[in-house]
Amino acid sequence: MIAFDVYSTFVAASLVLLLGRKLTASVGFLRTYSIPEPVIGGLVAACLLFAVHTASGATIQFDNTLSAPMMLSFFASIGLNADLASLKRGGRPLMVFLGIVFGFLLLQNLVGITLAHLLGLNPLIGLLAGSITLSGGHGTGAAWGAVFSEKYGLHSATELALACATFGLILGGLLGGPVGRMLVQKATPDKEDEQDTEPGTFECPTSVRPITGPAMIETLALISVCLLMGQQISQWLQGSALELPAFVCVLFVGVVIRNALAALGWYSVFERCVSLVGNVSLSLFLAMALMSLRLWELATLALPMLILLVSQAVLIVGYVVLVTYNVMGRNYDAAVIAAGHCGFGLGATPTAIANMQAVTNRFGPSHVAFLIVPMVGAFFIDIANAISIKLFMSLPMFR
Repeated sequence: MIAFDVYSTFVAASLVLLLGRKLTASVGFLRTYSIPEPVIGGLVAACLLFAVHTASGATIQFDNTLSAPMMLSFFASIGLNADLASLKRGGRPLMVFLGIVFGFLLLQNLVGITLAHLLGLNPLIGLLAGSITLSGGHGTGAAWGAVFSEKYGLHSATELALACATFGLILGGLLGGPVGRMLVQKATPDKEDEQDTEPGTFECPTSVRPITGPAMIETLALISVCLLMGQQISQWLQGSALELPAFVCVLFVGVVIRNALAALGWYSVFERCVSLVGNVSLSLFLAMALMSLRLWELATLALPMLILLVSQAVLIVGYVVLVTYNVMGRNYDAAVIAAGHCGFGLGATPTAIANMQAVTNRFGPSHVAFLIVPMVGAFFIDIANAISIKLFMSLPMFR
């Protein structure tokens, strides 16, 4: 076991990001299909560690102390950039997209349970390889895995859930860019009026944005308050019917702070600075998450589980192409939204944002996509997923 401390891990994550950028710039395939830079760098690092482990049995343990703060800072930046007036303007697309997402959650669980039955597996495994881990992520997977182990006697449910979530994170980052590129090429060209406008929050992370030192200090202070209050609220709600993950509470606090300060006329959030901090946090979080993958543990997944997970990957691609893209308008915004849906339909909201950034960096900004996908993927998805899981858990086969 080789242990990296927090500083060595931070250096490694930075090098992984630089590697991903270099590979994306040098390899035409990666650039053409809009694979996110943190995903490329992280997967290359994970593959190298897998080779080292296979050859020598050595394991590198990274210190992920900074991983959670980076993730929470990213969600805080989403909340601080969420202007309620803008959300009202995008209200109908947001509600339509939420309906699309909820429909997919139901379909995801239905497919998981059906395939588990056909493969002779416990139907609980079908749920674990459904929306619990693929749309819910590692946190939701770990929580439900513990419930399935303790209440239903499903052995190694937590380990299985984490493996499924990891598999989904990888596929979500790899599929979103190519799917988005394919849809952009067939989309209705209606974005000319937005190409010359200044990029919004997360649309163009590589764009140059003038930012002063005081503005950066103010932004870091706001994000710190979001993290402190959000985690405190999450602890208060723990064990209650309103229990929510910490990142949802952090995002909610950001929304309240931004709009309360604006309503009172006390302070106007500097969106360019907030988006800069959010983009840095997002890249570092993804790099840390992917370079820490233990690919040899995924290799132990049984063939039936691989069939389940690959089927779910095929399902999300088919769904975003046939449903998400068409219902959201068959235009450029719809294509970017579909790329994001691939991200959090299989992995997590940070993966969705990275997918959309990879597409918009190549083809231009999409204000609508970056308005509704973060809010649905970070906030509403957990509520909708909880409803979907509860609906299926009420079926006679789970009693």
